[in-house]
Amino acid sequence: MSGIDRIGLSTTAGLATITLRRPGASNALDRAAKEQLSAAVETVAGDRTVRALLLEAEGRNFCVGQDLAEHAAGLAADPARAMDTVGAHYNPLLTTLAAVRVPVVVAINGACVGAGLGIALAGDIRIAGESARFATAFTGIGLASDSGLSHTLVEMLGPSRATGLLMLGDRFSAAQALDWGLVHRVVPDGDLVDAARVLAGELASGPTAAHMHVKRLVSASSTGLVEALERERAAQEDLGRSADHRAAVDAFLAKRAPSFEGR
Repeated sequence: MSGIDRIGLSTTAGLATITLRRPGASNALDRAAKEQLSAAVETVAGDRTVRALLLEAEGRNFCVGQDLAEHAAGLAADPARAMDTVGAHYNPLLTTLAAVRVPVVVAINGACVGAGLGIALAGDIRIAGESARFATAFTGIGLASDSGLSHTLVEMLGPSRATGLLMLGDRFSAAQALDWGLVHRVVPDGDLVDAARVLAGELASGPTAAHMHVKRLVSASSTGLVEALERERAAQEDLGRSADHRAAVDAFLAKRAPSFEGR
């Protein structure tokens, strides 16, 4: 891929591997990363030789969500447009990822937060390292949710637990994620890469037509992702203009606790 590569893409023996490659920033998603990730997913979606997709990450963390330094610069430059990224980047990315016709395996290491969690939950099968940790994180900076979390968390956990996680931003462990059904398997951290690649390789060499039908049947049993993404975009654009959000982003970058005034 051209430019400053934040995302890697390779395909071998029917298995496509997309790798988040911004380890120094905990794979935070700046504009370039979002655009490159979308392009990689679109390439895989259009490649009829691909029989499975593995999404993995370099470094200690899977993805901590939006790059808040870039976002803060956007708030300072044009507050009214700072949340355009939800409709311009996150919604197309999540829609395309969810629509990939073959099995999508996600290998989760370290922190999987905010939009990183939304991206992980858009896959089909998740395997996590034992020290992986999760959170929604949005209300901590005065936002609601995006990346489909208002849909996927409710579908997977029910409205009560999903509401608690979204409102309170509680962190939860790999063991809890396994117990709740958010991940399929938890392995020792040192085994994650190999275990995920073996699992994805098995899917890539398996009954592809059957896997695709399974995805269609499961998808048909639950509707509403596209509608949820649009509702999230509208909510985030509104909240992105709030004083609380801007102050919370500044506080986060200054490494101090935010103070919310309700406006």
